[in-house]
Amino acid sequence: MLTGFLILFPLIAALILFFIKGEGAKKVALIFSAVEFGFALMAYVWFRNNTMDALTINCNWVQSLGIKFAVGLDGISLLMVLLTTFLVPLIILSSFQTTYDKPNSFYGLILLMQSALIGVFVANDGFLFYVFWELALIPIYFICLLWGGENRAKITFKFFVYTLFGSLFMLIGLIFLYNHTGLDTGIKSWAINDLYAAGRSLTESQQTFVFWTIFIAFAIKMPIFPLHTWQPDTYVTAPTQGTMMLSGIMLKMGTFGLIKWLLPVVPLALEKWGGVAIGFAVVGIIYASCIAIVQKDYKRLIAYSSIAHVGLIAAGILSANQQGVQGGVIQMMSHGINVVGLFLIADILMRHTGTRDITKLGGIRSMNGQFGVLFLIIMLGAVALPLTNGFVGEFLLINGVFQFSAWMGALAALTIILGAVYMLRSYQAIMLGEKKSNEVTFGSLADTDKAVLIIVCIAVVAFGVYPKPLNDLAEPAVKALLMNLK
Repeated sequence: MLTGFLILFPLIAALILFFIKGEGAKKVALIFSAVEFGFALMAYVWFRNNTMDALTINCNWVQSLGIKFAVGLDGISLLMVLLTTFLVPLIILSSFQTTYDKPNSFYGLILLMQSALIGVFVANDGFLFYVFWELALIPIYFICLLWGGENRAKITFKFFVYTLFGSLFMLIGLIFLYNHTGLDTGIKSWAINDLYAAGRSLTESQQTFVFWTIFIAFAIKMPIFPLHTWQPDTYVTAPTQGTMMLSGIMLKMGTFGLIKWLLPVVPLALEKWGGVAIGFAVVGIIYASCIAIVQKDYKRLIAYSSIAHVGLIAAGILSANQQGVQGGVIQMMSHGINVVGLFLIADILMRHTGTRDITKLGGIRSMNGQFGVLFLIIMLGAVALPLTNGFVGEFLLINGVFQFSAWMGALAALTIILGAVYMLRSYQAIMLGEKKSNEVTFGSLADTDKAVLIIVCIAVVAFGVYPKPLNDLAEPAVKALLMNLK
């Protein structure tokens, strides 16, 4: 029942928040999100103690169509739940220095989105997965539309159309699988294991159809080349907390979907077309990294760097070996933590200096050395320096892609070099040297900003030095998935 409560609690909290007026809504939202993280830690303890019955729900929903409300946790989904519940309080806390109109609605939508995201990660029924997938889109659409920046209506509409387009493709693929369940018994089912069995019973051409319909939905959500064009404008235009939700958590829906809802379903199609999909991801790594190098807007630079990092995650997962898939899981955690820290840094720069233009900034370290240190630690995690959280996942991912194809592995490894170029150059331009203008000043960090950055820095170092808890959770689930795939 705890898994169901993890979905229900933020939903109830969101409904309560809608009735709370004034700035007090943000404090209430922070308390609710912190309590939700406590429930996730409880689920982690129960999972480690093998109290699996308490973490599983499997009851009829629409019995005539074989639809069940089936949710449960394995190591991979538990890591995604922990990531979501860890980041949402930080995202809310990071907003305390910003005033939003109708704060109750803003924070209510964040918690509503959290509820749907957790539903995506724990769903064990194909129809239920699709429902939560669509529900997660609605809150972020309104967050971007109502509180976004310039041209937000046009940019948000493009994002909505892209995502809805992909969702319809996924629904077609899932319905095709559903119609091939129960061929022996005559009983149709949306249960994940029945969809796995149905997928493996298909011919290669049928699996190819399912592979591309579902893959397109996940590729748009991540996004990877060439379905990425909605992302940079949306990330820049969305309010900072909306961008954090999109990049830190929502894009993980796509990478998680690859692991749970694609690899085990269509093994023949994966063997035939996996290399093509990895090729798109690798092209995206190089393309996005090169564009990030020439960006002047720091927030847009981080947006393109996210495309590059997610391209590597997708390539590793699609390599379908132990190192690639496990590296993908670990890097999903690391990327979520690091990118939230980076987008907060971009927001702090904007609030303190009035600009995110890298060419107009400089010498901030001499104005605030503490900010310089925190910025440096998060940036080093993003460039995968050994003993930071980014290194563990990237090492496994490149290893996995290299096992699939040596030359693709070599191309994917360029992400380390190119990432170091744009991250180190931007840090140097923003933090070091002399001030470009006497009009640019940088005061002390707010306590809330400092708290979020310190927590992110602790996570960057802790999971880099000691990644064993993450690996211990991920490894059994990844091995079980690969056995299922074979």
